[in-house]
Amino acid sequence: MEEKELKTSPKQRIFIGVIAVAMLGSMIAGYAVMILGNSNNNNNSSQGISEEKKIQYEEAYNTTLSKFREASKADFKKFIQFKNRITAYNETTANDKGVQIKDIIVGDGKKLEEGDSNYLAYYVGWCADESIFDSSFNDNENPTSFDKILSASLGMIEGWTTGVVGMRLNGIREITVPGSLAYKDQMEICGGYNKPLKFMIMAKRSDGSLKTLADQLDADYMRYMYAQYGIDYEAQSE
Repeated sequence: MEEKELKTSPKQRIFIGVIAVAMLGSMIAGYAVMILGNSNNNNNSSQGISEEKKIQYEEAYNTTLSKFREASKADFKKFIQFKNRITAYNETTANDKGVQIKDIIVGDGKKLEEGDSNYLAYYVGWCADESIFDSSFNDNENPTSFDKILSASLGMIEGWTTGVVGMRLNGIREITVPGSLAYKDQMEICGGYNKPLKFMIMAKRSDGSLKTLADQLDADYMRYMYAQYGIDYEAQSE
């Protein structure tokens, strides 16, 4: 496929979303620490969580994760054969050229239109030095499965949103995002600010059994992560 360059208007650059699942674990952990700290300071929060419930949440998460790994096995096999595309790139060139796309596999499903966020995505994101900053993989170095999937409805960075336009579901696309359409100077990533990012994305339908399983995995993961910090997420939600 030919590589294309996409231009975005100044108006489009007003709003920047966030990668919904990017660094989800650290975000949850940080939030959990904040809640725990507040509860210690105010002495009026949750009374913690029992070891029995910790085990219960862990087992529930592991059970759902096993189901998700099985359900995404065929997609992983299709996606992982292109892991060798995760290579170093020139930061200056990536920032200067704007959003660039390359369809690795053209999908057979619905074409994503401008502003469309009704889809799920397996993904891997990497820096100019080819280090992976986040992915759907269970292990970034030697992945053997997918352990999560991203729901685009939760909000994406502008360069991602622009880059998926015209992509068909079940396809795989590589997107280069300049720093101006990623996190700008609002978040440090890849060792600094205004850094370009690259993604490889497989888009999937946001309904059916995969969506149900993804939602359950997110819920079980949330409970499990909070439990690691002695917090019962269900009690906090009441």
